[in-house]
Amino acid sequence: MTKTDCELCAHPGGKLLWQSAECRVVRVDDPYYPGFCRVIWQEHVREMTDLQPDQRRRLMDIVFTVESVIRELFAPDKINLACLGNMTPHVHWHLIPRWLGDRHFPEPIWGKVHNEHPATRAAVDDETLQAALRRALLDLAA
Repeated sequence: MTKTDCELCAHPGGKLLWQSAECRVVRVDDPYYPGFCRVIWQEHVREMTDLQPDQRRRLMDIVFTVESVIRELFAPDKINLACLGNMTPHVHWHLIPRWLGDRHFPEPIWGKVHNEHPATRAAVDDETLQAALRRALLDLAA
């Protein structure tokens, strides 16, 4: 796959909430998982080990900061972190808030649906999430 073929090089990957020279944070439009975000490395890189050690640390600092914001705003029972890239081989992390009894519980959200009508979760609009991320990531901006 080349940069021109890469979905995450060609498109934001969700609603852009924050970005630096190295990475961006986007919100995934998924009505079942409010607060689902991705942290995407800006440069086309296939694997975490393709990054320099300081870049890996910086990326993970951003991932952990975004996780903290999601936990604060959405109060999930658990956060799932996933760095798969099987379909899109471009370094990115999924941060997925989970709740007991959610649509796929206890499996990953890409697994079998167990509950067609999960409980409604409190909504947090894009602007509120974006403002919280900007405050939390202020010191990490490159």
